[in-house]
Amino acid sequence: MLVTPYYNRPNQRGLYEHFSAIAKETNLPVMLYNIPGRSAINMTVETVVALSKIDNIVSIKEASADLDQISKIIEQTSKDFTLYSGDDSLTLPVLAVGGVGVVSVASHVIGEKMSSIVHQYKSGQIEEAAVIHREVLPIIKELFKVPSPAPVKAALNEQGISVGSVRLPLVGLTEEEGQQLKDVLQERT
Repeated sequence: MLVTPYYNRPNQRGLYEHFSAIAKETNLPVMLYNIPGRSAINMTVETVVALSKIDNIVSIKEASADLDQISKIIEQTSKDFTLYSGDDSLTLPVLAVGGVGVVSVASHVIGEKMSSIVHQYKSGQIEEAAVIHREVLPIIKELFKVPSPAPVKAALNEQGISVGSVRLPLVGLTEEEGQQLKDVLQERT
């Protein structure tokens, strides 16, 4: 998985050349990762479409939260190029416009429910998928209330899965944040 470069803010031609150069150095399948909220640069539809024509660039984790962009990428790429939601809360809407799944943070804590959304949707049980989607939204929102992965680590540690703490510059949850997370998890799981 190759994320859009941060800090330098390359233009679209630079992004194309960057990903193209990396893809040429490996025989492995490549998944692009568009996350403008963290990298400060959005990979445009045109750039993704051009990159999708490189044989081993096979997929994208799309976290722009832009359903218009997501829809255009799906429409303009070949059927064997796959798009996954990179935003847990958009899993169901992304499936509805033709995405194939989610590369999920929340699944570390609520994996069965995230998996169920995808499986219910793909089996035609749209209303059931929507019910689960609405049920887990408060958990997802809580898991992203402070910088990730602090909430996920706190939740896993609370469940007895020792994953340690975050490293600086990230900090762990405050007592209040930890309690809010516990409350939402107890209420919704």
